[in-house]
Amino acid sequence: MACDRARVPLRAEERPGSAAGKSKKSVLVAETPSAIFHYSDCDLDETIASTKTDAIFRAAKKDLMTLMKLDDPSLLDGRVTFLHVPGGTVVSRQGDQDVNVVFVVSGLLHVYQRRIDSEEDSCLFVTRPGEMVGQLAVLTGEPLIFTIRANRDCSFLSISKAHFYEIMRKQPTVVLGVAHTVVKRMSSFVRQIDFALDWMEVEAGRAVYRQGDKSDCTYIVLSGRLRSVIRKDDLKKRLAGEYGRGDLIGVVETLTRQPRATTVHAVRDSELAKLPAGALTSIKRRYPQVVTRLIHLLGEKILGSLQQGPATSHQFGLRSTGSKWDSGNPASNLSTVAVMPVAEDVPLTAFALELKHALSAIGPVLLLTSDNVKQRLGSAALDSIHEYRLSSWLGQQEDIHRIVLYQADSSLTPWTQRCIRQADCILIVGLGEQEPNVGELERMLESTAVRAQKQLVLLHREEGPAPARTVEWLNMRGWCSGHLHLRCPRRVFSRRSLPRLVEMYERLFQRPPDRHSDFSRLARVLTGNAIALVLGGGGARGCAQVGIIRALAECGIPVDMVGGTSIGAFMGALYAEERSYSQIRIRAKQWTEDMSSMTKTMLDLTYPITSMFSGAGFNSSICSVFKDRQIEDLWIPYFTITTDISASAMRVHTDGSLWRYVRASMSLSGYMPPLCDPKDGHLLMDGGYINNLPADVARSMGAKVVIAIDVGSRDETDLTNYGDALSGWWLLWKRWNPLATKVKVLNMAEIQTRLAYVCCVRQLEEVRNSDYCEYLRPPIDSYGTLDFGKFAEICEVGYQHGRTVFDIWRRSGVLEKMLQDRQGTSKMKAFDVLTCPNASFTDLAEIVSRIEPAKVAVVDDESDYLTECEEGLPEGPQEAYADFQSSPADGGSDWEDEPSLCRQRPSVAAPRPPPDASPPWLSGRDGERPPSDAP
Repeated sequence: MACDRARVPLRAEERPGSAAGKSKKSVLVAETPSAIFHYSDCDLDETIASTKTDAIFRAAKKDLMTLMKLDDPSLLDGRVTFLHVPGGTVVSRQGDQDVNVVFVVSGLLHVYQRRIDSEEDSCLFVTRPGEMVGQLAVLTGEPLIFTIRANRDCSFLSISKAHFYEIMRKQPTVVLGVAHTVVKRMSSFVRQIDFALDWMEVEAGRAVYRQGDKSDCTYIVLSGRLRSVIRKDDLKKRLAGEYGRGDLIGVVETLTRQPRATTVHAVRDSELAKLPAGALTSIKRRYPQVVTRLIHLLGEKILGSLQQGPATSHQFGLRSTGSKWDSGNPASNLSTVAVMPVAEDVPLTAFALELKHALSAIGPVLLLTSDNVKQRLGSAALDSIHEYRLSSWLGQQEDIHRIVLYQADSSLTPWTQRCIRQADCILIVGLGEQEPNVGELERMLESTAVRAQKQLVLLHREEGPAPARTVEWLNMRGWCSGHLHLRCPRRVFSRRSLPRLVEMYERLFQRPPDRHSDFSRLARVLTGNAIALVLGGGGARGCAQVGIIRALAECGIPVDMVGGTSIGAFMGALYAEERSYSQIRIRAKQWTEDMSSMTKTMLDLTYPITSMFSGAGFNSSICSVFKDRQIEDLWIPYFTITTDISASAMRVHTDGSLWRYVRASMSLSGYMPPLCDPKDGHLLMDGGYINNLPADVARSMGAKVVIAIDVGSRDETDLTNYGDALSGWWLLWKRWNPLATKVKVLNMAEIQTRLAYVCCVRQLEEVRNSDYCEYLRPPIDSYGTLDFGKFAEICEVGYQHGRTVFDIWRRSGVLEKMLQDRQGTSKMKAFDVLTCPNASFTDLAEIVSRIEPAKVAVVDDESDYLTECEEGLPEGPQEAYADFQSSPADGGSDWEDEPSLCRQRPSVAAPRPPPDASPPWLSGRDGERPPSDAP
């Protein structure tokens, strides 16, 4: 007779988010039978099987109690689930945030890990009956670092993180028993490194080390942000770099035993892991492949720096690099951004919600305000007594989100101070239509000497006027390193109540953000994903750039930064000011018609001592296009390149009179006189003489991808050999006489542009071959430098070429890769669950802080380094810790002058906290005190 499964006390269950749910297979969950069933023989067999399962369940619970050192059996009641999974089931995946403690009853659980440089999983170990797995992730609150899979049928007990924390609340010492099971599985080498590493907390503004200090250790950034500053011989300071989570600091000096080349201080409150030089040497000796990996990382850093300019050893703080466009980007590792208003009437909430929506296209983003923090952590969460709990929780949010947005209050409240302390970058938000007065909160911010990067963001209405008076805003805020103008949708300025505003944006979050909006541009700039458009010089051939701009818009490619040289400076300035192709075309066409006017050209002729033309007519034509516009007032960040013949150097202009610097960048030698810079009186000439396609400049300003449009002249080799002298009258006769044989002789403009091209040909080749640059050159070689009368024809050539190239990009996925955030993508792969778990690491810290510290006798010899757990391990003789001592073990030269290991953080194996303090192995607060304030 067929058995009726509905009557069996073993039920099949699908649990969302569980291993069964993921594998779409049933999981058998044992339940204690509440009654004895009297059915048929089949039913009786099932009842007996259920009773047997219940007996196994009770026996397994006793073993689990012994392993966890639980005193009260009732602590497991209702908190333990007995599961049976078939072979091939994935119990938990690497990167899962919500993890269970698993105790194997029968069968085996294989544990796999995927390394960064591998696409295949490697088996770390096998969990056998009577052993636990997953407890480390539960203890620390971190994501799971491996995948747990049952290769054959397996039964196990499972305790969720929330239930485990409930047990800990009632018996906090359970953490020691569970931690012991973790240590037992660690190798002696890992335990040595655990002793060697020092956890340090560095307050914002304090120095980690100073220039000239002895290099005795390497630092790894766990959270926060560091800034490296070098002091020159003239006592001036220069920024050498900034480092975020996961970066390796000071490794070159440590390896070469050279004094510190820079001063490194904390931009915000940061946590570091300190690796002594002796420990690094020991790692190199035991695992030589580490040296190969360090050489690989150093090589990537050196090559990346060479592409941007000369590199020096102080720049080589190692950071994780990606392929193609990601290496060397200064803003790619921002984790936290604080937003604060200039005045109370700034719609800061709407701005923050709008920015959150734009950032969501890049990666997981979390917006924090004082209200929602109190809702999540309690009304007293911001009190100083809960400082550690709040800091730990905020650190966890950085782990699982690409960007954490901190919205400050309108006054200097404790939450506003917290926002400032946590920020990698601070956005000061103002209304562009208002007076540029400094707000009270800004004054307080400046008085506290905050070292985080500060950016001014000015909001403008859609139907409002173009930006103006930006210089006044910036002159009153010397602490701002840059600015952005945002044209905001009407909803930003709507006067809705807070609940209705939040409701409106919740509906908006259901739609993908507009990649062309100014908020999306701000999001890309903040995360180091900006796309720059760089336009080269080439005279009338630059008209093709107008057509390419049209193709860019039609193919949906956003532009976050514009730069140019010569004619590229002119076209780029039009784009940065207008952003509308139709207006750009109209204004560019009008200007080219002026340039084609023979009458205006003849009227500007002068006695050719410095140049053929006085420049007055050319100045008038440029000024009529841009009026009195300042570079700071452009919608899109813009720069232009000129050649400073007074200082024999390249000049990059990001501020000042727009028409003057555009004109200076177009001042071809022999045709136009140099323009005198109103700032310092230096003589400025065409930027094409030194950098005709400044993609490298855009890269140094933070662009991840640079779309470079080259319209420079190409060399012709079939020129006429006219002998040792050349008569202009003879050449004029050859050109005007229809019966004469045509000759190919370069005119003055072509000679000048070719000279400019020769001067920067090496730089152009480096740009073309660089990973960050997408190089385009439309087929415009048949057009001359002064063919401005063919504007429509050249523009169409550029448009057709752009459409063809960008369509290929779209079909081949190049465009999507441009817009993809590598750092955010890796986080999303690592953390499948992006929502905060019910029980967090902060709960664990609160519970463990109630454990009474054990009194430890002071021991001077080496046994002090051995924990009780290590002494009792049955795995054989322990390895000595002499590898980390300054005295040589074998008399080798590698050990000379190595500092001794100063162990300041007890191992996870045996917590030894000081009286009245949280266990340091959890808190991470007991590192040595940093030096005094950084310069």
